[in-house]
Amino acid sequence: MVSLKERLSRTRARVKGRIDELLSGQQNREMILDELMETLILSDVGITTGEKIIESLRRKGKKTDPPATLRSLLLEEIISLLSQQEGNVSLQAPQSVAMFVGINGGGKTTSLAKLAWRCRGQGKQVMMVAADTFRAAAQEQLSIWGKRLDIPVVRGQYGADPASVTYDALKSFRAKQADLLLIDTAGRIHTNANLMNELEKIRKVIKREIPAAPHEVFLVLDASIGHNALNQAKEFLRFSGLTGIFISKLDGTAKGGCVLSIVDEIRLPIKFIGIGEQETDLLPFSAREFAEALLT
Repeated sequence: MVSLKERLSRTRARVKGRIDELLSGQQNREMILDELMETLILSDVGITTGEKIIESLRRKGKKTDPPATLRSLLLEEIISLLSQQEGNVSLQAPQSVAMFVGINGGGKTTSLAKLAWRCRGQGKQVMMVAADTFRAAAQEQLSIWGKRLDIPVVRGQYGADPASVTYDALKSFRAKQADLLLIDTAGRIHTNANLMNELEKIRKVIKREIPAAPHEVFLVLDASIGHNALNQAKEFLRFSGLTGIFISKLDGTAKGGCVLSIVDEIRLPIKFIGIGEQETDLLPFSAREFAEALLT
């Protein structure tokens, strides 16, 4: 099995490689911290979060600390930051429902399919819903995943009301007494108010049929766009139902540092990370495992 370190190799090379250089040199501690700040920014950590990390290191450390101590302090600081918003996935209830939201091309459909595969492997009866009735290939893409994974997909006509498609799926879901319904919504530009309102409409339909649902609303963010993922996340906070973040495409980018600023500034837990294109390339997020994969 490929390790998380290997899947994060591009970001790891940028972060750990530069830190190794800094700590093997003869610079004083303040110079190292200044250059460490630059390293964090180049890894798309973001200025606000980067400054918070560096200032904490200044308070905790001593000028006489050996390089190994600074590395250890940095590791624990990142673990502490990422642990602020750790949360469990709330899909244990009978007939749980989860929505996937995000912009076009962010990896929603693939992320949904990965979670469907994971949950089916845990013995759950899973159904998937193609509630994206706007993008030409959206329903076909989810249907292909459904055939590949042998998981049923509910779909409607192109141009149909996504809330109506969701309603039909909910009726089937309840009739079959399945365990988990995963809803793929249309990718959208986060500044489009009409489409954001559509998400609210879908959520209300779900809640009307299953009052405790949706149990999860995952915002899927593409790690490969780095700090811009943070800006997307801020806009989607206007949609009131978000429960957690799903980071996609972490394996193919050197900008994985955006994970730190997302957790720090958005105040939502990262619940899953996507580390490849196969259905098995999904991991529950762990602050310690992520930090250690980057720095050790």
